[in-house]
Amino acid sequence: MKQLSNRGGFTLIEIMVVIVILAMLAAIVGPKLMGRTDDAKVADARVQIKNIETALKLYKLDNGSYPSTEQGLGALVTKPTVGVIPNNYKDGGYLESKKMPKDPWGNDYLYISPGEHGDYDLFSYGADGAKGGEGKNADISNWDTK
Repeated sequence: MKQLSNRGGFTLIEIMVVIVILAMLAAIVGPKLMGRTDDAKVADARVQIKNIETALKLYKLDNGSYPSTEQGLGALVTKPTVGVIPNNYKDGGYLESKKMPKDPWGNDYLYISPGEHGDYDLFSYGADGAKGGEGKNADISNWDTK
């Protein structure tokens, strides 16, 4: 008579139980993680606005004024050729990345100088790309940071 060998391994039932447990965990945890994506994008926009503000302050220290609305935020990356041409423009610009970042939703940051809320207004229209809104669609600005 042949003896059956004692092989180790998982039965189909054991594998199915593990799959069911993983599916239940994904159903419970998944939606909670998905809702945090919008919060992370808003936080990222706030950090980027702070970084751009730092670059704007360095620009002003070197050149005596902030870039005009006409010059825009591009003045932080390349020396302006319109408006008041800066005399002490830093070689390589004022942003470490050497390019102007987009907001987390892929839109350009908006810049007005002089601004309605200070020397300049720097803002993003949020997820919907339109003025106003609530939640993830709310505007994110340098004058209304939380």
